[in-house]
Amino acid sequence: MFLEDTIVAIATPLGEGGLAVVRISGTNAFAIADKCFQPIGKSSLNPSAAPTHTIQFGKIVRDEKVIDEVLLAVLRAPRTFTREDTVEISCHGGLLPAKLVLDTVLAAGARMAEPGEFTKRAFLNGRIDLAQAEAVADLIHSRTELALTAANEQLAGKLSQRINQLRDDLMLTLAHVEAHIDFPDEDISPDTKENLLQRLESGIAFMDELLRTANEGQILRRGIRAAIIGRPNAGKSSLLNQLLGHDRAIVSPIAGTTRDTIEETANIRGLPVIFIDTAGLREAGDEIELEGIRRSRATLASAEFILHVLDASEPLTEADKNYLTEFADKKRILILNKSDLPKQLELPPQLNSQPSTLITISSLSGQGIEALKDAIKNLVWAGEIKAEMLQVTINSRHQDALNRARFSARLATDALRDDVTLELVAMDLRLAANAVGEIVGKTTTEDLLDSIFSAFCIGK
Repeated sequence: MFLEDTIVAIATPLGEGGLAVVRISGTNAFAIADKCFQPIGKSSLNPSAAPTHTIQFGKIVRDEKVIDEVLLAVLRAPRTFTREDTVEISCHGGLLPAKLVLDTVLAAGARMAEPGEFTKRAFLNGRIDLAQAEAVADLIHSRTELALTAANEQLAGKLSQRINQLRDDLMLTLAHVEAHIDFPDEDISPDTKENLLQRLESGIAFMDELLRTANEGQILRRGIRAAIIGRPNAGKSSLLNQLLGHDRAIVSPIAGTTRDTIEETANIRGLPVIFIDTAGLREAGDEIELEGIRRSRATLASAEFILHVLDASEPLTEADKNYLTEFADKKRILILNKSDLPKQLELPPQLNSQPSTLITISSLSGQGIEALKDAIKNLVWAGEIKAEMLQVTINSRHQDALNRARFSARLATDALRDDVTLELVAMDLRLAANAVGEIVGKTTTEDLLDSIFSAFCIGK
């Protein structure tokens, strides 16, 4: 990536729509836009002559041929997302208009942006830190309001403020230690040593607090996978449709209708839960059903928990008993379906001693679905979801950095307490501070940045 290049990309999703936005950023953004844009009307100006944060009406022209009528936004540095001169062209939606506008800008001298390059420039130009940059991607991919709130809190810098304070405390402690290294004849006084130890213990406690949010952060960002299992015709597909609020899976009284796994995400009490409807577990009748059951088994291995659906209108079968035993160690909710019919199902007494929740529902009428949603939320997220929790939910990269920082900080604390040579204490403190700095991008490598921003969409 070269910051002196002027980059361009379509910033809106490809496909039919009312509008599309083509974004240009870089030193030559206005000069390149001037080559493509012809103002219409007395009040419209060329991009290079227009005041900042104004909208100009005109047309995009290439080789004297009109491509589209557009609205063009002029945004002058540094008051832009990338802190570079920026032009945003709003053209008609659809694959062809946006592509032709993009091709015109490319022909005028811009370079196609790499995935995440606009956000990467915002980071490199000091507009946002690395944790905030990651929040941009989280914001785009949010599937529930809670996930959106968490992303907005991180984008606003709530996590960064806490991380920067932690790093400042580590750097201050390091400065004290290095000062005593420079003056070896002066021992650290007991009071000073105790203050340094207290600051380190406080920092370690804060790291522990952040690390406890890792699981919740992962759930909000990527969702949690739940496999819906049970015998054929127990009502798995009907249950999926109820949880989604619309008909997604084919429902039929014919056993074995579902031959493949179906994945859909639902908002369950603010949490994104990926439900996988699986083929009914039984002896396969043909090769297609055999493959569906094989995929069901693979899904079960990767799911964080299962919804085991039982037909309450029929007696417990040997197959039911086998599956109850087989998945006894899996985090699960047992669902007694078809409560609108006379009950004939009796569960084995040993289930009372196994860690599972029992919910009675009717996937036909929807009875018990709200109680099931509550049970899913309680299984996935213990306790109340509080606003302050959403401010500092960390991701897996943050978790790795904090684990390394905590390890080094603990070594430094123990070494300082045991009067180990201060050079070793300083080395561990520096490692801890660098690891914490990785979270906000104060210590980074090009490989790390490439890894983060390559996951972004082009145009963002």
